Amino acid sequence: MSWMSGDLPLNINIKEPRWDQSTFMGRAQHFFMVTDPRNVLLSSEVLEDARVTVENYRLGVVRAGLTEDQLWRAKYIYDSAFHPDTGEKMLLVGRMSAQVPMNMTITGSMLTFYRTTPAVVFWQWVNQSFNAVVNYTNRSGDAPLTVNQLGAAYVGATTGAVVTALGLKSMTKHLPAIIGRFVPFAAVAAANCINIPFMRQRELKYGIPVTDAEGKRLGESAKAAKQAIVQVVVSRIGMAIPAMAIPPVIMNALEKKAFMKRFPVLNAPVQVGLVGFCLVFATPLCCALFPQKSSMKVSSLEPELQERIRQSNPNITTVYFNKGL
Repeated sequence: MSWMSGDLPLNINIKEPRWDQSTFMGRAQHFFMVTDPRNVLLSSEVLEDARVTVENYRLGVVRAGLTEDQLWRAKYIYDSAFHPDTGEKMLLVGRMSAQVPMNMTITGSMLTFYRTTPAVVFWQWVNQSFNAVVNYTNRSGDAPLTVNQLGAAYVGATTGAVVTALGLKSMTKHLPAIIGRFVPFAAVAAANCINIPFMRQRELKYGIPVTDAEGKRLGESAKAAKQAIVQVVVSRIGMAIPAMAIPPVIMNALEKKAFMKRFPVLNAPVQVGLVGFCLVFATPLCCALFPQKSSMKVSSLEPELQERIRQSNPNITTVYFNKGL
């Protein structure tokens, strides 16, 4: 592949998303691109080509004939597969583009097989195993997690989800059937509150990188990590609401219909399809609730970090950090 200084201007800021991230609609457009399930199907060659295109452009080298649309396409392919802080290629199932196909299968199964205790335990375990991979893959910062920390996070979240699901299942035995259908959602919401902080506990202890507006690293802040994790928990629970609240209501009505009684085998595929339809929209829209490049006032940081920033950069009033996903 030949590279040269082409006609494309070198001042396109591909460090930032293509759309205005200060608005919800701009963030939504960005995340519809990042979470596009079709990106899962891209070959290693396509991913590598996108990486080379992006990294060369940042160095001021442009492939002959490269257009602005092609550059942005390469940037979004790159963002979908490589970690924003470490630059490492992310695990396939942990990428945001895998969220819809993976979650529609797991969530659809949780909502379908919720009546027996073994099924509840199995699908909550599968879901938390997947969540552990996603939370590790999309963590903020570049600090590695130890095997012990990973294990503790995984066990804590799985136990929390299973205990919540079984506890609520026993409480809803004498309530209308529709109530029982919402037990998986309550368990998932509780597990998110456990899994994400556990999986990112190192950030809470040591902090995440905070930068100035130009991306220059100023230090690490545990307070920024706390804000980032709260925002991610809220987004994840929001993501689960449409996918786990709308299909149960529809399925409750459909299961009373003659054709569903005649073909009960359709239950799982219809449920998975409904969940998938909800997730295609809920995933990017809930990722867009908060800016990916989150911010905090310097005055809200730890006192020692505030002092360090004021001494070296007295004009800075706001710091920025990657909140993770």
